[in-house]
Amino acid sequence: MDDQEPMDQARARGVRYARELEGHLTWLDTFSGTALGVLAVASGIYTYLGVSSLLDDNGAMAAFAAIAYSVAVSVGIFVFWSYMLRLFPAVRTARARVGLLGAMGLGSLAIIAMSSWLNAAALAGSAAVEQHLAKTVQDYQGSLERAHEIALSAQGLERDVARVRQSFEDLSEQEATGNLSGLAGRGAVFRVLRQKSAELSGLESQIATQTPLVATAFAEGNQILSRMRALTVEPGPVEARSVEFSEQAVRLAGLITQLRQLSVASLVERAAQDLSASVVLPELDGSTAENRGAQGATITSVLEVLAQRATTLERAAQAVLAMPPPSETTYTPISSADAVILYARNFVPSWAGAIAIDLLPAVLVFILAITQTAIRSGREGAAIEDTLTLAEIRAALAAMRDMETAGAPAAPSREPSRETAEPQEPVRVTPLKST
Repeated sequence: MDDQEPMDQARARGVRYARELEGHLTWLDTFSGTALGVLAVASGIYTYLGVSSLLDDNGAMAAFAAIAYSVAVSVGIFVFWSYMLRLFPAVRTARARVGLLGAMGLGSLAIIAMSSWLNAAALAGSAAVEQHLAKTVQDYQGSLERAHEIALSAQGLERDVARVRQSFEDLSEQEATGNLSGLAGRGAVFRVLRQKSAELSGLESQIATQTPLVATAFAEGNQILSRMRALTVEPGPVEARSVEFSEQAVRLAGLITQLRQLSVASLVERAAQDLSASVVLPELDGSTAENRGAQGATITSVLEVLAQRATTLERAAQAVLAMPPPSETTYTPISSADAVILYARNFVPSWAGAIAIDLLPAVLVFILAITQTAIRSGREGAAIEDTLTLAEIRAALAAMRDMETAGAPAAPSREPSRETAEPQEPVRVTPLKST
């Protein structure tokens, strides 16, 4: 008897706890559906904005299609979470809850696929496209600077050519004074040296003419880059800016190609290969056989030196040609939805907001499930009569009275019936006279 009393008190406290939670849920149910509808409508609005950015046509049919899609998304979100809010807290077995959790997971993925990424496109689509433009500018800037670096390195070969040319001119001067072959004058050796110095002088002039072209192309490329940077941050619709950005990107790509073509490294390489291979040997003009022998020996030495200089010049040109070329950069226009996906890591807050507005009801589902579990645990072990509220007891008593009243026999009436109390007079029928 003593143990029964504390158990009854604990059950009574549990019942009161369950009733308190049920009262809170009753109050929350008055606006939970409205709140869920507001969330679904807000998601549908942002979905409409995201779908509109994907459609190329701006006509009535495109607007109707976007509205239809957004309405379908809103209805789907509302119905799905209404199912979850009602069913998940009500089930009791672990198997049923696991099954509904799996259904909730699939439904959440479907909502993200059909709505959340479009919401993110509406929230951060313009910023994502601007991010794409800014990254493209960086890529083009790197390609332009690389092409300019290679062109300047090729122009630096002019000094190597000038040094080789000067060495042959100095040798020719020595030959003119007789300090090379021992024969003063401008004979066969002198003409060979002057021949190669003239070839190198022409190559040097050709390289020099490329210098202003390289500088002009690089300056124009920087101007285009400045305009492209301005387009990434200018106010106004990003679609209109993207059109002009695309035009500037085409111009800049042409300038980068021009800079690559202005490189003279391949020209210097071919000239160095021809320097020793194409030598026109003059006729030895020594007056005696000894003099002609001295000229031949000197020309052989000159050819050896020529081959060494040509090899050095060729290696310098090959070093420039071995430099990594500028990367191929092409601007590809991109929609706001694709840009948000491509640069998702840069717009984590927008993605979080877009997903949260769709999946926030999942938190409400778990809250309701936890509360219903607490209510059931509070009522566990309590008798049915202990769980009845005062209003329920009154309703039950009223129902019992109605049932008793309906089941009792009807009392006989003391008033005489109309037929027996008041006899009716006979109805007289008058025949119609024929005319």
